[in-house]
Amino acid sequence: MRFGILGPLDIRTDDGTPVDPGGPRPRALLTLLLLDAGRTVPAARLIDGLYGTEPPAGAANALQSQISRLRGRLAPHLPVEGDRAGYRIVTPPASVDSHIFERMCNQGRTALAAGDHARAAAGLREALALWRGPALPDLPEAPAEAARLTELRLTAVQDRVEADLALGGGAELVPELRGLLSAHPLSERLYGQLMRALHAGGRSAEALTVYEEARRTLAEQLGTDPSPELSALHGELLRGHTAAPRRPRLPAQLTRCVGRDAELHRITALFADARLVTLTGPGGTGKTRLAIEAASRCETSVSPADVCFVELAPLTDGGQIPYAVLTALGVREGFRTAGVDATERLLTALEDREALLVLDNCEHLVDAAAALAALLLGTCRGVRILATSRESLGMTGEALVPVPPLSPRPAVELFLERARAVRPGFDGHARVPEICAGLDGLPLAIELAAARLRTLGPDELADRLDDRFRLLSRGDRSKAPRHRTLRAVVEWSWELLDEEERELARRFTVFTGGATLEAVEAVCGVPHPEDLLASLVEKSLLEHLPEGRYRMLETLRAFAAEGLTGRAGLRDAHAAYFLDLAERAEPHLRTGGQLPWLARLAAELGNLDAAQRHLTETDPREALRLMAALTWFRRLRGLHGEQVPRARALLAAVGEEPPEGLAEEYALCAMNTVSGDGDGDGDGDGNADPAGTGRVARVSALMESLDRPLRLPFAVVLHSLTCGPVLVADAVPRAQVGKAPWGLALLDMGIGYQELFAGRAAEAEAAFARSLEGFRATGDRWGMANCLDPLGGFADRRGAYDRALELLDEGLAHVRELEAPEETADLLRSRGLVLLHRGETEQAATHFTHSAALARTAGAGDKVASARRGLGDVARLSGDTARARVEYEDALRLCADNWFSTGESVRILVGLGRTAAAEGDAETAADWLEQARVLARDSPDVLALAEVAEFLAVVAPAPERAAELLGAATGLRGAPAPGDPDAARAERHVRARLTPEAYDRAFERGRGLRAAAMDER
Repeated sequence: MRFGILGPLDIRTDDGTPVDPGGPRPRALLTLLLLDAGRTVPAARLIDGLYGTEPPAGAANALQSQISRLRGRLAPHLPVEGDRAGYRIVTPPASVDSHIFERMCNQGRTALAAGDHARAAAGLREALALWRGPALPDLPEAPAEAARLTELRLTAVQDRVEADLALGGGAELVPELRGLLSAHPLSERLYGQLMRALHAGGRSAEALTVYEEARRTLAEQLGTDPSPELSALHGELLRGHTAAPRRPRLPAQLTRCVGRDAELHRITALFADARLVTLTGPGGTGKTRLAIEAASRCETSVSPADVCFVELAPLTDGGQIPYAVLTALGVREGFRTAGVDATERLLTALEDREALLVLDNCEHLVDAAAALAALLLGTCRGVRILATSRESLGMTGEALVPVPPLSPRPAVELFLERARAVRPGFDGHARVPEICAGLDGLPLAIELAAARLRTLGPDELADRLDDRFRLLSRGDRSKAPRHRTLRAVVEWSWELLDEEERELARRFTVFTGGATLEAVEAVCGVPHPEDLLASLVEKSLLEHLPEGRYRMLETLRAFAAEGLTGRAGLRDAHAAYFLDLAERAEPHLRTGGQLPWLARLAAELGNLDAAQRHLTETDPREALRLMAALTWFRRLRGLHGEQVPRARALLAAVGEEPPEGLAEEYALCAMNTVSGDGDGDGDGDGNADPAGTGRVARVSALMESLDRPLRLPFAVVLHSLTCGPVLVADAVPRAQVGKAPWGLALLDMGIGYQELFAGRAAEAEAAFARSLEGFRATGDRWGMANCLDPLGGFADRRGAYDRALELLDEGLAHVRELEAPEETADLLRSRGLVLLHRGETEQAATHFTHSAALARTAGAGDKVASARRGLGDVARLSGDTARARVEYEDALRLCADNWFSTGESVRILVGLGRTAAAEGDAETAADWLEQARVLARDSPDVLALAEVAEFLAVVAPAPERAAELLGAATGLRGAPAPGDPDAARAERHVRARLTPEAYDRAFERGRGLRAAAMDER
């Protein structure tokens, strides 16, 4: 069938029989589909084109009805296919007059650029004959597309006139040109053509009058003077010359080149040795703009007349490239060169010249461009070439300069600069970085988005980025069609792919954040995809990262996904692969080989999250397995908070009872619903949630029922964090950790904390030492670091500061390798405490500040509180009680409402009491002390309770009672703490009030009565 939309919609079968598509809506719908003939058109774009900015309620259903009616009208001649991505009319672009017209116009411009004026004139006349009236009259809701086609029509007429003038045309063109000028009175090109036509017809005086008319019209309507080109033509006519004004060899730029200093320096440096430099990268990164900027800087070393810009995009045949270069150089065919091959003429023209040729947009003619470049560089020693292409020319001696998207800061700078051009005074917005990141930092996309600020606010713009191709469909009308819209830029690259490459690109869109070769082969169903992937990298559809992953820009991903079929099956394969990856990785996370597996899971986080969402919706049983396998990874990397809402959604999908054989995984999912910041018993909005309390109780019951070695023994750690200390002397936890070395080391760690909480310091330290050796045998850095931290604490309390720092530094080295923010925050806080104890307050404050910042990024509020409490200690011990009080109060607000933060709250309250006492406010100090004492009753942390006893000793009126309380504090710790300045100061204070014998007797009585602190006010 044949279709006409350059005028009233006209449909005819191959034998010429007309087909009636129906009323206005079906005609508009068919026109929209024909504009993208053979390609899927998203439903949102069809609705927009049918109904404009105010679609009716139920527009999607109305569209389906219109599609059904249209199918009935076109059957059996033409099918209209639909899928989740949209609708497609199954006809090639070559059957639609608008596509034929655009192709013929490109061919005509190519012939014109090559100097083949007769072919250009004939081809453009044939193209213009396709028009039967105004463009798209059946599509009133799409004025932008109609305007684009109308402008292409005007350009084609002007190109045809240019060809006729070159062929000797003159007076016969005048009426047509006057008619065009009456419709387009601001077109300087038409004024120039009319002046040349009049002069060619012997009417030079009239031609000069036309110039005055142009000058007056431009001044009155635009307030500008004629362009230098039109003024130059006027001057030549005055002097009796008819040659067209010579265009500058480099296109003048109207805006500043932003964010490309590094690439410009690299290009300049490469040209010191290389003669061929190619800028590569995906469409829209600004390769052409960068090439022009680089070439303009080269004019300092090369004569401006010998820097030449050659645009190859309009060419459709590689054989036309020599003609295009000759035309750009201004070399015309003369008497002596008539009949000489264009390549020979080009070699002759450049043989003894030094020139820089900018060959722009080589990708669609890459073989021919490479062949000509090799010939020119091999024959003409003074020639250098700066090429732009979405793939390299693939030549020996070629130096590549990848042109990536802009990094965040220059991307925002570009957006702001372009935005101020359309909205003066725009001073930025909080969502501008989000907009730039959402557009992949592509300069073209950013410029198009900034232009939309004429009619949209930043929030509206950011909210519409999911439909980026429709949003960014209005571009610079002076640009070639392929650079006017984001869709056109991507389509230009897409059309250069073969079908195998397109299909793999479509399937690749299932990945979020990229993929490895192994993942592509497993998920996409393409055996041995290395060559196809390499080709997509070469053509800038994919990026190959240094770590061996492939990545697709989100803009390219959105475009490729429109044509994806079989999406559900592909997502199933994707989820299955990443479930397998997570389960393969999990055992390695507890060994010395954990680092590469952690890095691999971190790189695949986007894919793992997508798989988790998909399985939660489609197969909750498998989703439980995936969440369980990733739980320890997320804990290590401080990502647990992100998992809380997903765990709650999954638990709701699974139900109240664990699936058969997945009790362990179910328990882990339930543990993951507790954030660790005390909201396990809330609904997420700060309201009480009885179901949360029940969930914790159910986890405890479920874990206690698992009296066997666990597949995932780290569940014992999470059980303790979620539900309270697990007594490792019990049979169940001992059975759960099993007999493997990691489990046994974990058991010793649990024994260490159990002994510590019981006040048996020597036994606790021995257990931690055994645990450390066990973890050293496994190589697990997490286990070693979590033993070194309490071991450093024992050394610190003894006053062995150097040994404490040695232990803590080893632990810090381990957690930094793990990139574990929470554990790093813990160890920095512990190290800061040691530095504070030995009087290095400035370094201690730096450690606490760094610890708080790390904990904050990990969402660990209780650890932020602990670090802020350390800053309070620094201020208090330095005599700045006002600052200390602020830090303590902030820390108290940050403390989570869970069992393991109770001890921290006690220490903060004691700090506030000591601060008040230092200020002489005994009543306030007593209030804080009472709060600390009451809270300490419920804390298993006897070290915090020991601090309460010490502070009670300081404020106790009777010296004997004070000594007893110091003895109780030592008994609670299980050992003296001479390294703690508060403990040492309390001892000195009490000893000064008693004889040594009396002090020792009272101290020993207190040491035997550890519960004394619980009854003292």
